Amino acid sequence: MVERETEAGTVSEIKGAVHKELKHDSAHKHVSGDAIYIDDMPEPKDMLHIYAAMSEHAHARITAMDLGAVKAAKGVVCVITAEDIPGHNDVSPFAGDDPLFADGLVEYIGQPIFAVAATSIEAARAAAKLAQVDYEALPALTTIDAALEAGSAIEPMQTMGQGNATAALEASPNRLTGSFRIGGQDHFYLEGQIAFAKPEEDGDVHVFSSTQHPSEVQHLVAHVLGTPTNAVTVEVRRMGGGFGGKETHPAMFAAMAALVAVKTGRPAKLRLDRDDDMIMTGKRHDFRYDYDVGFDDEGRITGMAIEMASRCGRSTDLSPAINDRAMFHADNCYYLSDVEIKSHRLKTHTVSNTAFRGFGGPQGMLGIECVMDEIAHHLGKDPLQVRRVNLYGGESRNTTPFGMTVEDNIAPALLDALAESAEYERRRAGVRAFNAKSPYLKKGIALTLVKFGISFTTTHLNQAGALVHVYADGSVHLNHGGTEMGQGLFVKVAQVVAEEFQIDVDRIKITATTTAKVPNTSATAASSGSDLNGMAALDAARKIKARLTEFAAKKYDCPKDRVTFRNNNVYVENKEIPFADLAREAYLGRVSLSATGFYKTPKIHYDRSRHKGRPFLYFCYGAAVSEVLIDTLTGEYKVERVDILHDTGRSLNPAIDKGQIEGGFIQGMGWLTTEELVYDEDGRLRTHAPSTYKIPACSDRPEHLNIELYKKGRNVEATIHRSKAVGEPPFMLANSVFLAIADAVSAAGDYKTRATLNAPATPEEVLKAVMSVKRQAKN
Repeated sequence: MVERETEAGTVSEIKGAVHKELKHDSAHKHVSGDAIYIDDMPEPKDMLHIYAAMSEHAHARITAMDLGAVKAAKGVVCVITAEDIPGHNDVSPFAGDDPLFADGLVEYIGQPIFAVAATSIEAARAAAKLAQVDYEALPALTTIDAALEAGSAIEPMQTMGQGNATAALEASPNRLTGSFRIGGQDHFYLEGQIAFAKPEEDGDVHVFSSTQHPSEVQHLVAHVLGTPTNAVTVEVRRMGGGFGGKETHPAMFAAMAALVAVKTGRPAKLRLDRDDDMIMTGKRHDFRYDYDVGFDDEGRITGMAIEMASRCGRSTDLSPAINDRAMFHADNCYYLSDVEIKSHRLKTHTVSNTAFRGFGGPQGMLGIECVMDEIAHHLGKDPLQVRRVNLYGGESRNTTPFGMTVEDNIAPALLDALAESAEYERRRAGVRAFNAKSPYLKKGIALTLVKFGISFTTTHLNQAGALVHVYADGSVHLNHGGTEMGQGLFVKVAQVVAEEFQIDVDRIKITATTTAKVPNTSATAASSGSDLNGMAALDAARKIKARLTEFAAKKYDCPKDRVTFRNNNVYVENKEIPFADLAREAYLGRVSLSATGFYKTPKIHYDRSRHKGRPFLYFCYGAAVSEVLIDTLTGEYKVERVDILHDTGRSLNPAIDKGQIEGGFIQGMGWLTTEELVYDEDGRLRTHAPSTYKIPACSDRPEHLNIELYKKGRNVEATIHRSKAVGEPPFMLANSVFLAIADAVSAAGDYKTRATLNAPATPEEVLKAVMSVKRQAKN
């Protein structure tokens, strides 16, 4: 094992050092079925199964509820309602408005009203049907438009901006207005919501929860039980997907399981099936996006007013921060000198919408990308030209609407590099030539950009802890507050520790996330898992390494700067000592080989009352070119080719990052094409199973999908080994698919008018747009 020199510097040849392509630590377990999820854990013989009974009304008063027959049913051990909660009937992340069980009032179809614990899930379900519940129906607001008209909101309208948008718009040489809808999205994680609670001594409880936020689940379970936080331990080894849907919602199911376990003294498990999961849990916020934009003859935006309205559902949840981020990303890569952004956060009688990959950013970003294409069509220009003239750049064009200076702008270079490598101009000309000869099949092409801010916009969440043990045999135990949901966080953090100790990553035991080891952690969200937990683990490893260095220097009588760690060994002057041997010697020398690590993100600050500050440490950038083919007779389409160039800084693990880019892009493509949430007029979700809700299938993956990491990438900020986050930013690369479809639809009307598409662009939506542009082309 040796070291090699590269342009990036010295790279270790130890197995699993950073910047290496290393497989996911559980990849072999995933494909073999050996990976243990909560539902794979052995079930104690006295375990109870829980079913949560749900409201059948979107908005109603419960006038009577008789559960006598439920309690008497075969196999039932206990029934819990709001009256049985010893602590607080609330599982909200911060606003105090999410009751665990409805208490006299229901506000969405699917809201839990009681739970049944029985010897089997079949018995619990059957018993729940015996309940006698009387309702007094109340008027329900179930749509964005209805809530806007009624003035129903979870908080006042928020405004962000700079310059004078009104004056700039009035003085603009050209002006366009428009409006379109952006649909929601179900998380559709492979592993549904699940919690398994085991009662312990003294009324304590150990909860295994499929959650991105163990500390919040711990806090809220204790809140419901009326116990101190130290009476609750929450543990999660892995999730079968999360995507934001397991950030706040798992607390509800963990609390129910914990209540039953503590009340009965028996283990209890609550596992939702797919239909119940989709009905009971929140989605990506759907939006209405309105704009008024002024621009010069080159397409440069001179003034803009944006108004966004989102359906938040019945409670606050994380909607304030999600809608804030939609405002943060309403500019994307483009400088808006005079802009006003308004955001309505609407309370409706539907399930509370929640975090989802991108956290509002996709909705804000899609809007400005559509506007770029509208401007280009109006001026008869290539949309790429319009994007270029609007990019951030130079001291007079580098301030965002929220007052942050863009210091790391690589969007222009990234755009030029992808346009060249993907042969955008040649292919665009080819698309036009094809369309001129093809009466029914039409092609479309689009190139879009991504600039995504990295950090929690709620400042105090930008912190992380870690715990590292080095045992006397030189093996290492690693624990941190991040959770593994398939994204590869655990292997990345293990690589960081391996790099610091200069040992093979196989010598590091990756252990389950648990509140008993690392307390008061933040959710694994906001694409910050590697940034935060990698730095915390590095801090812990460096403390132990410093102790080992000091011990070796003293024992072998040499300066500390002559002690180095390389390739599974420690070199003291010219003496080579295996890492394991030095660990043994240090143990015998009574040196502590355990340390906690901590990290908090520097430089960030934000004043939400003014919507000004620096909410992000840095930005991630990416670009994508998508080419599609549509059938103008049916509205069906196929994504034929996608080229992606994405900036991950100095990637910790390029193989993992490429997987995240591909997965994020495909999930984003699903949001904008096939994944349609349909509610009826009563607020009942009608698409609550894979039979009616269509996520992308293997056949939907573009035949040609070219993904490259930006080779010049390097984070200007001192992040973990100068890497950049990769969880959320690639999701928005799929905007190129949506705009390519719109381009193809416009071709159906000989480009005389640009198609206004609502998202998702289902075949039905595409066909309606085709018919519309054909009608307009004739007039």
